Amino acid sequence: MPADSIRELAHAYARADRAEICWTLGITEHHNAVDNVLAIINLALLTGHVGRYGSGLNPLRGQNNVQGGGDMGAIPNKLPGGQDVEDAASRAKFERAYGGVTIPPKRGWHLSEMFEAMQHGDLKTVYVLGENPAQSEADCARAVRLLEKLDHVVVQDIFLTKTCDYAHVVLPAAASWCESEGTVTSSERRVQRVRKALDPPPGARDDIEILCELAGRLGHDWGHPTAEQAWDELRSLSSWHKGMSYRRLEELDGIAWPCPDESHPGSLFLHDRLWKDPIEGRPAPFSPVEFEPPVDALTEEYPIRLTTGRRLDSFNTGVQTAGYASPLRRGESLDLAPEDIERHGLAEGEHVRVVSRRGAIEVPVRVDPSLRPGLAFMTLHFQDEVATNLLTIDATDPKSGTAEFKATAIRIERLGAPRDTRPAKAAARATATPAPAGVRGR
Repeated sequence: MPADSIRELAHAYARADRAEICWTLGITEHHNAVDNVLAIINLALLTGHVGRYGSGLNPLRGQNNVQGGGDMGAIPNKLPGGQDVEDAASRAKFERAYGGVTIPPKRGWHLSEMFEAMQHGDLKTVYVLGENPAQSEADCARAVRLLEKLDHVVVQDIFLTKTCDYAHVVLPAAASWCESEGTVTSSERRVQRVRKALDPPPGARDDIEILCELAGRLGHDWGHPTAEQAWDELRSLSSWHKGMSYRRLEELDGIAWPCPDESHPGSLFLHDRLWKDPIEGRPAPFSPVEFEPPVDALTEEYPIRLTTGRRLDSFNTGVQTAGYASPLRRGESLDLAPEDIERHGLAEGEHVRVVSRRGAIEVPVRVDPSLRPGLAFMTLHFQDEVATNLLTIDATDPKSGTAEFKATAIRIERLGAPRDTRPAKAAARATATPAPAGVRGR
């Protein structure tokens, strides 16, 4: 990026009356994911673009209801409603509501830590609900090796995913977006109702029904609560959701948390307390961070940076989309800048071997003028045909557990020529083509 462009953008952002920063996984799928977000927060705090209508920080979630899943406690250090699992008072409230059970006082494992625990033999049984880690994990060859050696794997899903190949038990589930009652929460914290439109196919059952029956077989009678009854229990424990009855959610077409009582309209934005005089609560802290380059370094052997992402027509590992036609869809490709296509002497559609420090795949190339030289792009939508995650590195952020999907070092080998069996460094030197005049270095 030219320095002048960065300076111009910084001044425009700082001087704007209202400004918002939105980001997606391009910021967070790095080994220093949390630090990247903290740097953005620092900038918003420095310029005053927080706590005001039309300004703020908005992580755009990668999938439907990611925000809602976190709000319901599907985070290793949180109970529902954002309450800290290591806070004794918060645990005590849930322990009473749940019939005197004991909630462990320490945070649990995030996904990357679970795979580390599998590797060390500390995790031997896994219950996978609506996830396909056999194909979605970075360095998926490692993920499969670890799944294969587990003592017991249960998968609960709406399709037979690749992860089901390593399961001892598969529980067919209903599609929650059309075959179940419930709620969904958007990136703006707006909780909305989901209404059942269809019955699930024979043999498939609602998630809540499966979990309650399983609890009964394990000696815990949870009864047969409806989705609304489960939601009302949540409201009794979470101050964020206390005022969100099903009736009000339907009347208001959704409510943004926090909503502390049934007379509250919901909160359009957060952190307005920071502008009150005197300030309410603690000041927002700045968080010093240091720049760190990607773990998978670019070298002569691996000179191109591969970043992965999604396309509009497909969803994640393709489980919910690959079986259906789309006028927007094309097969997987390695997208390269025109300069890199020319440098390697490639033609549009030519199949190449893409090699990283972890594995190799074969894929056709495609010219993408929006890419800068030295940067390649692929998706993980067609893992059965092109296993992109054989290439990606499982270096993870210790604070969030997020893997570095966005920064893999690769090289490209032509398939027309005999495969070079010499050490990669020597092969790269022998086959390198000088860059055309005027092309920037990587």
